[in-house]
Amino acid sequence: MNDISKAATAPPALDLPPAAPQVAHPRTLSPRTRWVALGVVCLGVLMAVLDITIVNVALPSIRADLGFSEATLVWVVNGYMLTCGGFLLLGGRLGDLYGQRRLFVIGVAIFTLASLACGIASSQVTLVVARAIQGVGGAIVEAVALALLMNLFTEPAERAKAMGVYGFVCAGGGSIGVLLGGTLTDLYSWHWIFLVNLPIGIGVIALSLALLPTARSTNERPRLDVFGAITVTAALMLAVFAIVGGTEIGWTAPRTLAGLGAAAVLLGVFVAIEARVAQPLMPLRLLRSRAIAASNVIAVLWSAAMFACFFLSALYLQRVLGYSASQVGLAFLPTNLVMAVCSLGLSARVVMRFGIRGPMVAGLLAQAVGLLLFARAPVGGSFVVDVLPGMLLLGLGAGIAFNPLLLAAMGDVPESESGLASGIVNTSFMMGGALGLAVLASLAAAHSGAAGTAAGSADRATLNAGYQLAFAIGAGFAFAAAALGAWAFRGTVARRAGAAPH
Repeated sequence: MNDISKAATAPPALDLPPAAPQVAHPRTLSPRTRWVALGVVCLGVLMAVLDITIVNVALPSIRADLGFSEATLVWVVNGYMLTCGGFLLLGGRLGDLYGQRRLFVIGVAIFTLASLACGIASSQVTLVVARAIQGVGGAIVEAVALALLMNLFTEPAERAKAMGVYGFVCAGGGSIGVLLGGTLTDLYSWHWIFLVNLPIGIGVIALSLALLPTARSTNERPRLDVFGAITVTAALMLAVFAIVGGTEIGWTAPRTLAGLGAAAVLLGVFVAIEARVAQPLMPLRLLRSRAIAASNVIAVLWSAAMFACFFLSALYLQRVLGYSASQVGLAFLPTNLVMAVCSLGLSARVVMRFGIRGPMVAGLLAQAVGLLLFARAPVGGSFVVDVLPGMLLLGLGAGIAFNPLLLAAMGDVPESESGLASGIVNTSFMMGGALGLAVLASLAAAHSGAAGTAAGSADRATLNAGYQLAFAIGAGFAFAAAALGAWAFRGTVARRAGAAPH
């Protein structure tokens, strides 16, 4: 412990070429150029978001082609989540230190090259390793993208509109991935869910170099908190590893408990380092802001409900109602359409009219009610009566709530730390989603197993009983997020978060 204490007081500094902290020059760009630049950033983010879910539909084909077992197949998904969740915070801070455009281009390049490796993979090891590298690129892209957006748009009205576009890409990308993955796999092969990223990635890199503002040069030489970077990245990766593995081997298994315990210890060491180092990776004063702290807790609860909802509703449609993969993708279209209408138009106007608190709470409550509707969906349910109303409410809630939540998480942050704040909120979404999916999927499976044992068989009714329980608990997460938002963003904080960072 003495060695750790010494390290915390005098960590080494990693000197990189003297690229300055990212400070965009949005006023030098024309309004049209800024919006085109936003589209480029969102396209890069969409690639990263899609690859969390696009693989799910293709897993049976990948398993048959490369000979995965049930135990090893999960690492096609988990390998990406492990590195993506672990590198988000570090990626955001690197953007602040060495230039957000530079890091964004590097992230897209890593992601694109890893996509090529995934697409031509002919062995299990090659595919899993390439997916892990893809996760590193995806983490960098997601971590700096929101900071780029905040620096491109400084006027509150324009920023609210831009956040709506970004929010739609993030919230709707998962369900779009289900539809796209099924289509590409059915028409061509699973290889194309990765190869389709190549022309997109090349285009994003070229347009980013042409359109995104560069960092303002200063005489400061950026220095990276090495020990902080190592400890927090290792902690987050261990936490994701334990969470995603807990679903398979059990939450009381020694490996799960050891992973969670080690992650907690490393996080404690990270906090100790950040409290003593002169140039911390994450200044702890950020977490003393009520808006920042509350918005990140809400992000955890929100994503826990939403990630599990998309996963479990797809299982309900396939295993209980008997839908095909393509039909599942089409069933998600109403959610995407409503989300698009709200995110791309209505949400910005609502935020500018009512502030952050009201729209956030209303959107979270709409999602909670949508989940409750799914919690009562019967075995012989019909799409119009038992699926569509919940889908519409989920789209409405996400389209309304996501924009103010992002504004709250970023609004009180100085421009020089916008990448870090972006990494923090993206980490909250990733960790909440992984935790919610793991916990609710485990509870659904356990309840279905108990019901099946009591009934003597695991039929559609017992499967549905597990899904209904998970949907009800997910609704509880959404209600808790709404209650926290109503408390934390009362008064002037709700209005101030929509303004430009100071």
